[in-house]
Amino acid sequence: MKYFWALFAFAAVLLTFVSFAGARPEVVDRIVAVVNDDIIRLREVERQLQPLRQQLDSRNLPEEQMREQLYEARMQLIDELINETLADQQIEQAGIQVGEAEVDAAIEQVKQRNRYTDEQLRQALEMQGMSMEQYRGELRRQILRSRLVNRKVKSSIVITDEDIQRYYEEHPDEYGGNPRYKLRNILLAGPDKNVDDPKIRSRIREIRDALDNGASFGELAEKYSGAQNAEEGGELGEFAVNDLARDLRPVIADLEEGEISDGVETRQGIQIFYVEEIIEAPSEPLESVAAEIEEKLYNEQVDEKYRTWLESLRENAHIRIFR
Repeated sequence: MKYFWALFAFAAVLLTFVSFAGARPEVVDRIVAVVNDDIIRLREVERQLQPLRQQLDSRNLPEEQMREQLYEARMQLIDELINETLADQQIEQAGIQVGEAEVDAAIEQVKQRNRYTDEQLRQALEMQGMSMEQYRGELRRQILRSRLVNRKVKSSIVITDEDIQRYYEEHPDEYGGNPRYKLRNILLAGPDKNVDDPKIRSRIREIRDALDNGASFGELAEKYSGAQNAEEGGELGEFAVNDLARDLRPVIADLEEGEISDGVETRQGIQIFYVEEIIEAPSEPLESVAAEIEEKLYNEQVDEKYRTWLESLRENAHIRIFR
């Protein structure tokens, strides 16, 4: 076994490729962690870290602060990838599989629960910076994880009527008739810009002045927006606040009908959002949401037991991180 680890340590050094631009070396790829017989490469870590890197770049942070934040995020991501690798190893050993039809069925359930068309689901995912392909992968992992927990942890999870009633009463914001916001947007610039850019501020003032003078937001979206929906006047669809990306929720919730936001930094870039209409919704009776609550409570327990089980796997696994 010591010989095995020595080989991996040597490989971690050997697989660090360096290209030179003048006198400055650039790391292309290397092994960052070994998990039993599997490896995690720097290339994969950096790929998943790219959205955060773009956000930090747009903030013009001091170089030292940016390095610290990237380092913390990189180590956290490596830790998550170690957990995923351990789970994947167990899934492979158990022979657990999920077919495309099962992922399709899960997506249909999500659409039915939220009363989404296929296009509305894609728009909701885009608002959270996620593609349909990425979402399918996430659903597949969730299904595999649930089956793995059920098979390996072998614990009985029971959700009672009292549990469902208690959750319903303690979360009135979720089931107390949440309004839906009919939104439009204008994409002003890519993620390499920030809201303090003088050109961005000037364009926002120009849009506000045009609205004050009677222009419609749809016309302004066609004229100024760089998004794919510009020709549709920036139309995004209807969303409950909780459907939106976490950083957008307070922005939209603070707007009244007919109001526009200031410039907002998102994964797609600098955007302005317009609340075209607020659609009030009646409270949902417990009977209509009981199944949804039961599933949510079940998944919470699955997550908790899954984390506990992963900790036991880590204690018994051979894990080495190359910093």
